[in-house]
Amino acid sequence: MEILEFKDLKSVPDIIHPYTPALRNNSTPIIIDNGSYQCRAGWATSSEPLLIFKNLIAKPRKERSKKDTVESNQAPQLQVGNDIINIEAVRFQLKTQFDRNVVTHFEAQEHLFDYTFAHLGIDSENSVPHPVVLTEAVLNPNSSRQLMSELLFECYSVPGISYGIDCLFSYHFNEVRPQENALIVNLGYHTCHVVPIIDRKMVFENTRRLNTGGFHVISFLHRILQLKYPAHATSITLSRAEELLHSICAVALDYREELNRWTDPLYYEENIKRIQLPYNVSLVSSALTLEQQKERKRELARRLTEINARKREERLIEDEEKLNQLLYIQEMTEAGVDKEEIDRACAEYQIKTVQDLQKLINNLNQKIEKTKQKIIAANTSEEVEEPAAKQAKHTKMVFETEKEMHLFVQNAKKMRQEILSKKMSRKQRKQDMAKRRTAAGQERMRIISQLARKEKGNDDFGLRDEDWDIYKAISKDGGDSDSEAENEKLLELDEIIRTYEPSELDETLNPGETHQLHVGIERYRAPELLFKPYMLGSAEAGLSEVIGYVLSLFNNEEQLKLAENVVIMGGLANLPGLQDRILSDLISIRPFQSVVNVKTVKNPSLGAWHGARKWTKSGEFKGSLLTRKMYEEFGAEYFKTHVASNPFYHTPKGQNVDIDMA
Repeated sequence: MEILEFKDLKSVPDIIHPYTPALRNNSTPIIIDNGSYQCRAGWATSSEPLLIFKNLIAKPRKERSKKDTVESNQAPQLQVGNDIINIEAVRFQLKTQFDRNVVTHFEAQEHLFDYTFAHLGIDSENSVPHPVVLTEAVLNPNSSRQLMSELLFECYSVPGISYGIDCLFSYHFNEVRPQENALIVNLGYHTCHVVPIIDRKMVFENTRRLNTGGFHVISFLHRILQLKYPAHATSITLSRAEELLHSICAVALDYREELNRWTDPLYYEENIKRIQLPYNVSLVSSALTLEQQKERKRELARRLTEINARKREERLIEDEEKLNQLLYIQEMTEAGVDKEEIDRACAEYQIKTVQDLQKLINNLNQKIEKTKQKIIAANTSEEVEEPAAKQAKHTKMVFETEKEMHLFVQNAKKMRQEILSKKMSRKQRKQDMAKRRTAAGQERMRIISQLARKEKGNDDFGLRDEDWDIYKAISKDGGDSDSEAENEKLLELDEIIRTYEPSELDETLNPGETHQLHVGIERYRAPELLFKPYMLGSAEAGLSEVIGYVLSLFNNEEQLKLAENVVIMGGLANLPGLQDRILSDLISIRPFQSVVNVKTVKNPSLGAWHGARKWTKSGEFKGSLLTRKMYEEFGAEYFKTHVASNPFYHTPKGQNVDIDMA
C-alpha cells in the first residue's frame, strides 16, 4: 500500500517585476482578479498574471515585554501575500479584506494594493498612471464599490476604473464560442453562485447565492480529521486539510452508495489513503534492556546528587551571609548604637529582644556546621560497588522440538499479558477512585464518612491489623502500585518474546504507523458539504437544489436553453466527480428525456483574469472606464456598466414621511 506524505509547500516571495518604458508610456491596463481566496494581478499585455498570492495580511502584535523599551516605538513588520512564508505560524494574526465575498476592510485592501503595485514595479510618484480592471462580487453593494473607488482615485490617483464580475469575464471572453444562453455555477471560496444568462445578459433577479464554499469544505475536513485523530490534532492543520482537498478528495456520484461501499473491509483496504505525518523517533522505554535501565538510573542518581550538592552550597552561602548580618547587629547592640537604627535592623529579621537575637545566631551556627559536614561527607564518600548484575534469564535456550519452544513463548506471552492486565486494572481503579460518581469513588467516601463519625477521643485507627485493609480500600492507589520487580519482569518477558519472535513486538513498536492518517470516506464527506450544507449546521439548500430552484424561475422554453449549457467554474471546479454529480442530479430533477449538458471551463482558477485581459483588447473597454471626472461629477458609487458588469442602481436617498398621528 502506497503511503503518501504531506508536501507542506511554503510560499515563495514575489520578485519586483521590471517597469519597462513600453508599460510606462502606453498606459497599459492593470488586470486584478480580486478573489476572496487568491488575488491574481498582471498587465493586459502579459499572457499570464505576474502575481498570484493569497489575499491575506499578517500583522504581528507587540510583545508585552517590549512595551516599555525603545523598540516599542517601531511598528511590527507587516507581512502581505507571499511574504507570509509559513502561514500556520501566524494563523491567528491573519486578516483579510473580505467579509464572505464582499470587501469591507479597506485598510487591509490598501496594504494589498500597495503590495500589488509595488511588485508590478510601478515606481511613479504619488500615483498609479494606469487604468485598473477589477473584479467584484455578484450584485456587490454600492457601499463597498463606493469605498473601493475612493481608495483607487484618492489614494492611488488612477486614471480610470472598470468593475466586472469574475464568472462573466470568464464565460463571455475566455470561452472559445460562448453561447447566448447559459447557467453558470460559480464555486468560490466563501460562496457559490448560480447565475442564469439569457441572450448574453445576466438575469440578476433570478441569480442565487449559496453561503458555502471552499473555505467551509476545508474547515469541515479539518474538523472531522481532528475528531478522528485527537492525538494528532496539532499536526492536522488547515493548510494540510487544504492540501488533502486538492490532492485526494472527490465528489461521490451517489453519496449513500459510497457510504455503503466503505462498510466492506476489502473495499476499505483497497481504497484507503494512508498519509504519513512527520514525527521524531524516540527511544521506547520497554525496548531497553535491563542493563540500560540500570545505567539510566545511575545517571539520574548522579545528576540528583550534583543538584543537591549545588543547593547545599547555595544554602550555605545564604546562611553565612545572614549570620554575618546578625553578628553585625549584635556588635551594634554591644557598642550602644542609636536604638532606632538597631530596631530597624531587627525588624527585618523579626527580632524583638536580645535573647531572640542570640537564639537565632546559635541556630544558624548549628545549621551551617551541619551543612558543612554534609558537603564534606558527600565529597569524601566513595561510590559503593554495585553487586554483579544477575545473568539474564532470557539467554536463548535450546529446545528439542519446535512445539516446546512454541509452548515456552506462549507461556511468556501469557505472563506478560497478566502483568499488563494488572497494571491496567490498577490504573483504571485509580481513575475510578478519583471520580465522584463511580462505584469505587462512592464506596471510598462511605468508608471515610464512617471513620469520621467515630468519637474524637477514641482515635485508635491503625493500631489493629484489620485497619490496613480499610486503608487499602480508601487509598487512591488501592493499596497497590507498580513494583520495581514487576517492571523488571515485564522487560525480561519482552526480551524473551523478541528473542524467539522478533516481529511480534517490533511491529507494534513501529512509531511510523502510529503517525499515519487513514483517510477513507472523509475524502467524499468533505466535498459533499456543497450538496448537503446541513452537515455543518446550515439551514440552506444544497447546490443541486439551488440549481433546480433557479431553473424553476423560468418558463419551459428558457429552462431548456439553460439546462443545455450548464457551465462550472471557480476554484472547486477541478474536484474529480463534480461535473458528473451535477449532471446526475440535474437529470433526476429535469423532465423525462430532457437535454442536459454540463461542462467545466478550461483553467477555472485563472479564467476570470484571462477573460478580463481579452476584454481590455475589445472596443468596449475604453467606453466602459469610469474616469476621475465622472467620479467627481456623478459620485463615488457610480460606475459604467458593460456585458460582464453588475447593474447600476442609485442608492435611494432617505425621504421624510409625514405620519398622521390623529
